[in-house]
Amino acid sequence: MDRKTAKEIVGILSENFKDVPALKFKSEYELLVAVILSAQCTDERVNKVTAELFKEFNTPEKMITLSAEELGKKIYSCGFYRTKAEHILSASKDIIERFGGKVPNEKEDLMTLAGVGRKTANVVYSVAFKGDAIAVDTHVFRVSNRIGLVNEKDVFKTEQSLMEILDKKDWSRAHHFLIYLGRSYCKAGKPDCENCPIGKLCEKKIKVK
Repeated sequence: MDRKTAKEIVGILSENFKDVPALKFKSEYELLVAVILSAQCTDERVNKVTAELFKEFNTPEKMITLSAEELGKKIYSCGFYRTKAEHILSASKDIIERFGGKVPNEKEDLMTLAGVGRKTANVVYSVAFKGDAIAVDTHVFRVSNRIGLVNEKDVFKTEQSLMEILDKKDWSRAHHFLIYLGRSYCKAGKPDCENCPIGKLCEKKIKVK
């Protein structure tokens, strides 16, 4: 796919996904926690959980006053609550002890925190700190390769190829658009190619049964 077509796809998706749910946060720390909770969970569910959680525990200092069991009960409905609770508490302690209580603004530093892989680091870096990055999760990987935006076999190479074909200013929002496309039309099991807003630009739709 050429850059012109890629740009057109981003434009179409921006029109179709203006009012989709997004993670709600008021600080870099709240965003970090929300992204950790969002793994294999919907933004809607995360927002419901954090709306209550952040009323009292919206800083790393406040968060570590909870035990893993106590935090787990508060985030139970997000799934994988034990692991997520451990990661959030560990990351919170590191933020306090190693970064002066502030979420680090470099991807390399973010990735040293518990529960923060490359995808999460890219989301926080691009959304909270306005950095240029594109996060590749399972939706982005599947969709971008399926529609022919890129043609790669692993997540890292997909990220690099997307950075090459997309305008830098579109990296962050393209991540969200591709997720929404994957959830709404380009589903893993049975994609809705007939109603897909970018159907005419998809290079591989006829191959998907």
